[in-house]
Amino acid sequence: MNPKICVIDDDQIYQFTTKKIISNAGIKGDVLVFSDAENALDFFQTEVLNKDQLPDIIFLDINMPLMDGWQFLDAFGKILPKFPKSIEVFLVSSSVDTADTDRAAKIPIISGYIFKPFTKEKLLESISHVQS
Repeated sequence: MNPKICVIDDDQIYQFTTKKIISNAGIKGDVLVFSDAENALDFFQTEVLNKDQLPDIIFLDINMPLMDGWQFLDAFGKILPKFPKSIEVFLVSSSVDTADTDRAAKIPIISGYIFKPFTKEKLLESISHVQS
């Protein structure tokens, strides 16, 4: 299994550990990492038609400065229909606030909500049905 994975999170320690978990899980696909949602959104707008550059799955943090995960999802949802492939989006957050999980459940483009800490088991479960 070699899905292309995108991590959008402002925490550099989380970025490092997530890349390590992906590597240790034996996943050989590319890993795109963005420290802020604005840069990630710019990437998606630029590569909107480039199937080879687009990830199969996105792990998105909710709480980030400048543009949070909710704002990213609003903008991302507008360009999602233009993509030449399906992209799964998982929220990954330390927030256990039911307002966040309830809000996420109402957004159709969200495939799931993962509570930090991110683990190999959570990774494998989330990518188990992704076709790369």
